[in-house]
Amino acid sequence: MTDNSNAFEEKTDSGQKEIKKKKSHSYLYGILSGIWISIILFALGNLIGWLVGSYRTGIRPVSFSKRSEKEVVDADTTRKMMAIEDVIEQYYLEEPDSEMLENGIYSGMIASLGDPYSAYYSVEELKEMQQDVEGIYYGIGAYVGIDSSTTLPVISGVIEDTPAQEADLRAGDIIYKIDGTSTQGMDTSDAVELIRGEENTVVHLTLIRSGETDYIEVDVTRRKVESPTVNYEMLDGNIGYIQIVEFDKVTVDQFTEALAVCKGSNMEALILDLRSNPGGSLSVVCDIARKILPEGLIVYTEDKYGQREEFSCDGNNELTIPMVVLVNGYSASASEILAGAIQDYGKGTLMGTQTFGKGIVQRVISLSDGSAVKLTISTYYTPKGKNIHGVGITPDEVVEFEPELYYNDGIDNQLEAAIAYLKQ
Repeated sequence: MTDNSNAFEEKTDSGQKEIKKKKSHSYLYGILSGIWISIILFALGNLIGWLVGSYRTGIRPVSFSKRSEKEVVDADTTRKMMAIEDVIEQYYLEEPDSEMLENGIYSGMIASLGDPYSAYYSVEELKEMQQDVEGIYYGIGAYVGIDSSTTLPVISGVIEDTPAQEADLRAGDIIYKIDGTSTQGMDTSDAVELIRGEENTVVHLTLIRSGETDYIEVDVTRRKVESPTVNYEMLDGNIGYIQIVEFDKVTVDQFTEALAVCKGSNMEALILDLRSNPGGSLSVVCDIARKILPEGLIVYTEDKYGQREEFSCDGNNELTIPMVVLVNGYSASASEILAGAIQDYGKGTLMGTQTFGKGIVQRVISLSDGSAVKLTISTYYTPKGKNIHGVGITPDEVVEFEPELYYNDGIDNQLEAAIAYLKQ
C-alpha cells in the first residue's frame, strides 16, 4: 500500500497561515460544490449495472420529484463542515491530504447508510474495480467476502498457483488486520484496496483461523494474477466436474467451453461446484442458467417502489442428466441465484452447507468526474418467490466440510460425497 501521509511541516509565518487557510476554505467550497453536483449527477448520471458483490447490468433512469424538506447538505451542514476544517487546520498533528479529505466526505455519505455492500469509488478505485471485472489485477489471488458472524473481511476462496495459495491462506480465514490496520468496519472494497498493490511488494495479514488459539501472521508478496473463473475435468464414472469461482465477463465463454468438453467426453452426470463463489454479474449468471434450466423464470428483483424485473430462460438448452450442486457458507449472491433456481426446478441436488444469504442487488452509478457510487437497489427472489437474504439456501443434503482431512490428506469429503451420491 502506498503511504499517503505527509510529514508535518511547521509553519511559523502568520501570513503564510492566513494564505493557507484561505486556500483551504476555497478548497472546501470546491468540495461542497462537488457534493451538490454529485447529488444532481446521482439523479441524472449514466447508470451502469452491477450485482456485487457488485456487478454490472443496465439500470433505468431514476426520477426524483423534489428534494425532501430536510436536505442533508444545507447551510447548517456547510457551516459545520467549515468549522471542522478549521479544527483540523489548527490542531491536527499532520498535514492533511486534500484529496483524501474530499474522498472522505463522499465515502462518509455512503458509509452512513450502514450497508456493507454500498460504497463510493474514486476515479482510481473505479479503475481497479474494472480491472477486477476483467479478471486481471496485481494482488495475492484470494477472494474476499464479509464474515456474517464477525462482519470482518474473510478469505472466501483461493486461486490456484497464486501467492495466496503459496502462503497457505484458506477459505474461512478472517482478516483481522492488513499491514497492521484493523479491518473493523471495512467493506470488501476497502479490504481489497489495502491487499492489492504494486507487483513484488509485500502485504502483511493478521488472520483468525478456526481451530487456532492465536492469530496467524503471514507475509504475502503481490504479483500479477490472472483469475480463471471456471475449472473442469472428467471424473470416474463419466461424471463431469465444473467449478465456477466467480461470475465475471469471461465466465460465460469459459463455462460454455467446459460444458461442451464434458458433453463431448460422454458425461452422464454433473457436479457443479459453487463453493466459496462470492457472486458477480447478474447477466452472466442468467446466461449460464440458460444453459441448464427448463423454460421459465430464473430470478426476479423488486426495488423499493415495488417495481419488478424478471429474468427468464427459454429452455432450449435444458440439462437432463443427474446433477449435484456443491455450496457452502461463502456461496453468495449470484451463486445463490443459480443454486436457488436449480433447487426450485428440481434440476439437481444441492449438497454441502447453508449458503451465505445475500439476496440483494447492487449497481454502480457513474458520475461525470469519473468516480462512482455503488448502491443496494433491490431484492432478488428465486423462481418460487423465496427471499434468501440473511437466511441463505438450505442444501438438500447437508455435508459438513472436514478441513483437516482436506489440508492434511488432500481429500475433499464434500466432493467425494457428491461422487458417491451420483454413482448410486
